[in-house]
Amino acid sequence: MAQDKLSQLKEMTTVVADTGDLDAIRRFSPTDATTNPSLILQAAQDPSRRERLTEVARTATDIDDAVDAVAVDIGTEIAGLVPGYVSTEVSARLSFDTDETIRRAHRIIERYAANGVGQERILIKTASTWEGIRAAEKLERDGIRTNLTLLFNFAQAQACADAGVTLISPFVGRILDWHKAQQPNADFSGDNDPGVESVKSIYDYYKGHGYKTIVMGASFRNTGEIEALAGCDRLTISPALLGELAETSGPLTRRLIPSDAERNVQEALSEADFRWAMNEDAMATEKLGEGIRKFMADQRKLETLLAELRSH
Repeated sequence: MAQDKLSQLKEMTTVVADTGDLDAIRRFSPTDATTNPSLILQAAQDPSRRERLTEVARTATDIDDAVDAVAVDIGTEIAGLVPGYVSTEVSARLSFDTDETIRRAHRIIERYAANGVGQERILIKTASTWEGIRAAEKLERDGIRTNLTLLFNFAQAQACADAGVTLISPFVGRILDWHKAQQPNADFSGDNDPGVESVKSIYDYYKGHGYKTIVMGASFRNTGEIEALAGCDRLTISPALLGELAETSGPLTRRLIPSDAERNVQEALSEADFRWAMNEDAMATEKLGEGIRKFMADQRKLETLLAELRSH
């Protein structure tokens, strides 16, 4: 009997569940799991969580504290189901505040520790803004691992590697979305997918220059994008696409292979160079801002829910 594609993918890539759905995590047995404000909101709205959510909300000191407490509470449950990393995001409201991002990250790690989850299991997520990257650089020095998300171009990837972050999450599908909107009649299938091309170029650059930062493709629109990146360090995949892979048989070819190219140290990007590169890239600038706004919109919904529970 032919092996399903999810099983084959797990032999060449670390599979990560992009969800806060505990049942989905149990079903697909990923190594890691990632969450974000949107996924935490979805999980928090589960009626079976209402009693626990109310308890968490009422014992928190304020709404910010309640938001972090809920994320850690769900993350702690996830940590009991996966052997690897659990990614928990710092508030999107702090995407341009380095110092407060660092403070909140330490508070999240302290909450996990109080729940018996060591900081070696947690990746603190922050947006790949200049300020977010600087916060991650400091957190890594403090022994706190980081996951830089909402990453759309090479300049962000280079700055993250320069900062020594543990992992980056380049957003494949959202890159494709932007290009489809600009060129609705273009062929973006297979290797023509600009999101796939972006991850491949970052992967080759990291491996060719000896960077230890993990490349984890994210935000997939279809299984074709996933198959095109088979062999990437990690891929974080929604339950729907995990299900498609698990139900599909046929050969899966490894597409990304570490390069044997000569390794050398690249000059680090300055802030001016980083900001100029972002300014020159309309797609990355637009999708980064849009991503922060969307995460914040869902966080506000969670804040409203928690405020209601606190007042009852």
